Amino acid sequence: MSLRLTMAKAVGNTLTWGLQKVAHRPGGTIPGKVGLRIDPQLIADLRGKVGAGSVVVVGTNGKTSVTNLIADAFEADGRSVICNRTGANMGPGVASALLQARPAQWGVFESDELWLARILPQLRADYVLLLNLFRDQLDRCGEISRIQESIAGALASSPDTTLVYNADDPLCEAIARKVPNRVVPFGVAEDMGLAQNTVADAQMCQECSGMVEYGYRQYGQLGDYRCPACGFARPALEFAATDVRLDARGASFEVTGSATGRVDRVSTGQPTPYLVYNLLAADAIMQLTGVDGAVFQRAVDAFDPRNGRLQRYVIDGYPVLLNLAKNPTGFNQNLKIIERDAGPKAIAFFVNDYEGDGRDISWIWDIDFEELAGHGPLVVFSGGTRSYDLRVRLKYAGIDARLIEGVEDVFAALPGLVAEGALPADAGVYAIANYTALPPVHAALDRLAATRGGAGAALGESAPAPAAGGADASAVPGAALAAGEADAEGAAPDAGGPTPTGVPTPAPASDQPPVVIAHLFPDLLNLYGDGGNVRVLEQRLAWRGIPVEIRRVHYGDVADLAAADLVFLGGGPDREQKLASEKLAEMREELAAYVADDGPLLAICGGYQILGRQWLWGDELVPGLGIIDAETRRPGTSADRLTDNLALRSPLASHPVVGYENHAGRTYLGPSVEPLGAVASKAGHGNNEDDRADGVRFRNVVGTYSHGPLLSKNPEVADWLLARALERRARRAGVEPAPLVQLDDAVELAANAWMAEKLGVAS
Repeated sequence: MSLRLTMAKAVGNTLTWGLQKVAHRPGGTIPGKVGLRIDPQLIADLRGKVGAGSVVVVGTNGKTSVTNLIADAFEADGRSVICNRTGANMGPGVASALLQARPAQWGVFESDELWLARILPQLRADYVLLLNLFRDQLDRCGEISRIQESIAGALASSPDTTLVYNADDPLCEAIARKVPNRVVPFGVAEDMGLAQNTVADAQMCQECSGMVEYGYRQYGQLGDYRCPACGFARPALEFAATDVRLDARGASFEVTGSATGRVDRVSTGQPTPYLVYNLLAADAIMQLTGVDGAVFQRAVDAFDPRNGRLQRYVIDGYPVLLNLAKNPTGFNQNLKIIERDAGPKAIAFFVNDYEGDGRDISWIWDIDFEELAGHGPLVVFSGGTRSYDLRVRLKYAGIDARLIEGVEDVFAALPGLVAEGALPADAGVYAIANYTALPPVHAALDRLAATRGGAGAALGESAPAPAAGGADASAVPGAALAAGEADAEGAAPDAGGPTPTGVPTPAPASDQPPVVIAHLFPDLLNLYGDGGNVRVLEQRLAWRGIPVEIRRVHYGDVADLAAADLVFLGGGPDREQKLASEKLAEMREELAAYVADDGPLLAICGGYQILGRQWLWGDELVPGLGIIDAETRRPGTSADRLTDNLALRSPLASHPVVGYENHAGRTYLGPSVEPLGAVASKAGHGNNEDDRADGVRFRNVVGTYSHGPLLSKNPEVADWLLARALERRARRAGVEPAPLVQLDDAVELAANAWMAEKLGVAS
């Protein structure tokens, strides 16, 4: 034993004792953090505490639940286990679990995707279980390609590790094709017949510049995919789920292991499709490690971590469901759970923007909240540090949300809502929270349940049905497996603010021709919730009774810009952006003519760069369209990014123009154009580190690095663009220009003022 290891163990044991016996707190990650500073090879030095083997679980959604379930199943099989059960999934969390545990037969560890490159080379696990890859925390993690490269590098450094992966995810399949390790694909071998959401993360082939096609799609980018150009496709499945049954009683399916020759029947009381993938992944590990299927099913039936994932309560007589959702895919799957409840309901969404969540919350515009609008009697609440932004998003989905500071406010409001007839006394209550928002909501519900109700039944037990008229029992599940994971300390949400002003009622549509908005390549360029800008423009016209037509020009479609009144161009991942730029180059003359004819155009991030003389593709400078007098230069590497909130002073708005920037390129304007605005906040840079300005204005073109999306909290900029669009429609269609009547923008301006104040800029 080395001196460093001896010191690290001694300090770790002392810290653990002090935290548990003196501070009365769990051991947490502090012992591992200090231990790794003393001995950087601490995980390698301690891996001998695991005698038989180890499993590392990695992926965007589902890590904590699957890790705990595998550990439970091993223990049910009589195996001793070391596990970081709380979801502390970075190096210090894994090191702490090893420091604090006695020697065991198996190690089961959850790992953050980017931390796997540091954990796996030391741990040398027998298996890495890769669940899925979805867009998440773009300001911290960057594009998904960076995560793929990191995971592939980690596996290459541990060549004896077997990769067990979700082959229904083309992003995971791309990793499997790169690594020298043994790979074991699993997937669902039949169509579950699920409704699809608006945005999916991987529509471009992972090996060529083609677009993938699907025999069937489950959710997100998961499904049976194939690229007709190069043949990249889902491989033959070594563990395949078939005979999938999803109904009010739950989910069940068979897992056939071609390598093991075994067929397991797996079931859960929860009718959620992502649980099919979670249970399928765990069962694949069971078969590979020799745990009997009946033992695994008993572990599933008994699984009840009570960690806020699909956890059920009864409080003041109301059935309550709490769950985690931290990205568009997770939120959309939660909405599917809520929609199965046809009864009246109260829904509280909580979104924080702490470091553990990602500061950039533009992803909320890729959540299909529109599905809830008109979905029976419901009352919606908006909480978390970004409650104002969330309320704006809900407004544009047709939902009037009430601001709250904590989940306690929901139960304080319910008696009044019942008294005024907005909800019945047995309505279902849902609380959906992102990463750091979950712990305080979970703790508050635990306190309320302890004094005013009770917790729900564990997974596999029969759950009491709500009273008639309330939430359906199948839609208010017990504490169970879930889609995400969390181990973060978040301060209590702090919202407050004015009372909701409601969602405007659309004015009667006029008989004039519609305003035509061309959304260019939404299938390639929608990295930062960019499509939300189009949603804002569309809704602001509809509220005024002005007809509007959205023409979404997908890859391969023909665009008729002469018939458009406003053009929108977003940003995307590097490969998708390059593919879109090639199509834009083909239509360069038509786009230049549109701009010369004073056609309004809004371009965000990569779309803004492409309009200039050159732009940054990864680390490579490539020719742009040359429509605006600007060029983008390389700062060093694509990892050297400018990411932060920022506020501008712009001639297009009397209020600060607020948003979020996340870009590697540095853009410099020529003398014939002007910036969108001067950076007024200390945070944020804009175009580059030198000019203290962001974006561009040229004729009726607006380009910017500011997203969020840009127009959601800046209604004056939205209306400036719409005024130009109405002028163009008048010229194009030979009609009188329609006036832009004033809308009630209290919700948008409250979100604007909150961010401006946070950035120290007077609104």
